[in-house]
Amino acid sequence: MTETGSRLTITLAQLNPIVGDVAGNAAKARATRAQASADGADLIVFPELFISGYPPEDLVLKPAFQSACRSAIEELARETADGGPAMLIGSPWVDDGKLYNACALLDEGRIAAIRFKANLPNYGVFDEKRLFARGPAAGPVTIRGIRVGVPICEDIWLEESEEYENVVECLAETGAEILVVPNGSPYARDKNDLRLSIAVARVTESDLPLVYLNQVGGQDELVFDGASFALNADRTLAAQLPAFEESVTTLRWTKGDAGWRCDGSVAPLLEGDKGDYAACVLGLRDYVNKTGFPGVLLGVSGGIDSALCAAIAVDALGADRVRGVMLPFRYTAQVSLDDAAKLAKALGIRYEVLPIAAAVNGFEEILAGTFAGLPRDITEENLQARARGTLLMAISNKTGAMVVTTGNKSEMSVGYATLYGDMNGGFNPIKDIYKTEVFRLSTLRNAWKPDGALGPSGEVIPVNIITRPPTAELRENQTDQDSLPPYDMLDAILERLVEREEPLASIVAEGFDREVVARIDRLLNIAEYKRRQAAPGVKVTRRNFGRDRRYPITNKFRDLGKPLPKPDETLVSRASRGSAEGFEG
Repeated sequence: MTETGSRLTITLAQLNPIVGDVAGNAAKARATRAQASADGADLIVFPELFISGYPPEDLVLKPAFQSACRSAIEELARETADGGPAMLIGSPWVDDGKLYNACALLDEGRIAAIRFKANLPNYGVFDEKRLFARGPAAGPVTIRGIRVGVPICEDIWLEESEEYENVVECLAETGAEILVVPNGSPYARDKNDLRLSIAVARVTESDLPLVYLNQVGGQDELVFDGASFALNADRTLAAQLPAFEESVTTLRWTKGDAGWRCDGSVAPLLEGDKGDYAACVLGLRDYVNKTGFPGVLLGVSGGIDSALCAAIAVDALGADRVRGVMLPFRYTAQVSLDDAAKLAKALGIRYEVLPIAAAVNGFEEILAGTFAGLPRDITEENLQARARGTLLMAISNKTGAMVVTTGNKSEMSVGYATLYGDMNGGFNPIKDIYKTEVFRLSTLRNAWKPDGALGPSGEVIPVNIITRPPTAELRENQTDQDSLPPYDMLDAILERLVEREEPLASIVAEGFDREVVARIDRLLNIAEYKRRQAAPGVKVTRRNFGRDRRYPITNKFRDLGKPLPKPDETLVSRASRGSAEGFEG
């Protein structure tokens, strides 16, 4: 252990917990503490709600689960009587009948202190106000004679207001020397810069160094990228942990005339498309492994979406756990068969061809009387997709492998997918990736793969799949652009409608055709019922379908594309604003 008062050694446990696996998470904490002890650590820090896993959602409301978490914390506390490192570890905590998002300091065989999260996020993917009570803005905890402030995640993100407390200001005023921040911060594109700017703002305000510890791993739709870091009080980067992988890193802090300082290693981070691809790989890997599937299978069509999903699956799980199935019909071109076979060979996956003509023709024969006198239309096209979906689900039932569904965000937005057909499946790694981004990620994967990827290096997606015009091949000479605008235009409109919630009039004012924008908006609205039944998938954008964007299915509102009128403030009385002025009781 280090000299009390002038040195502090902190081990950051950037780990991948499993929601609900209280015993497993505790065992992981125990093993990591042993490693930290060997490194001479004074303190080991774990991410937010580590014992329960994050986010626990409504599981955390179960009294039995709350009790299991507390028992695990108490047992870990007893073990710190061995004189090893203290532990800062997150857990749900019931106190005086209220449930808190807490962080416990375990040291010298006891629970030395508890700190409760004061600012509860209630936006985007977060829903903590309905689960937890707000904790008070408390002072620092003492570790080896040093006063350590423990703001929890959102406690550093929001400045003081009527609703939120400035937790960092309170800690600085009550004598904190270092800020240690446990986090459960999900990945989103370009979020690293945002996190860093928030941390820099808190360091600037407090003149205190800050340690930002984030968890890593996939949990349903969310991916936590780790990317933990530390800042010195002069806002220089003291250390940077890698993204998308577990890391146990020990930082040695020394107190000098200018305060506490650390000079650790700085790992490079994945940004942009590389970050998105790595998130898709980790999200699929953890969804499959944490839920216990032995492997996955997917329909391989010879198109780019299924090709990218196959590459992601192999990188996530290894070729021996991925099975590709080509399901051709009379509209399937020979080039699609050839490209699908090349893809499967390049990835090294098990691959088979199951023609669906007998199934589709059988359905049509059964329906011949019911459909008598009616023209052929999209119904017959959807029968092909539903036959494929049925066969994939049958293989899944027989083998236990999970079906990976392969629709991109552009398709999910406008409903260009068949319910109970190509939408069948358990998880979709590219659900939040627009079509133009699918092309970019496919090209990227042929030149690069993330560290830890289990697939082969080099070109794994045949170039012809990337350059060939996309088609569903449900009728002769069909291409996606028969039904949809060019993808660069479609995705630009969708990004404004979905991520930015821009009014139609504003989008048209940017130069987009009014009729095209109105049509895309209509398709986006009427496809809500499909999306509500779609498989979960990895979140990478600021606003995914699911946790972020929760629209009612039954919804009659439509933006008519007119300029938004200014509110008429003359119609709003002072009394209606809650003012007591002029009110006669």
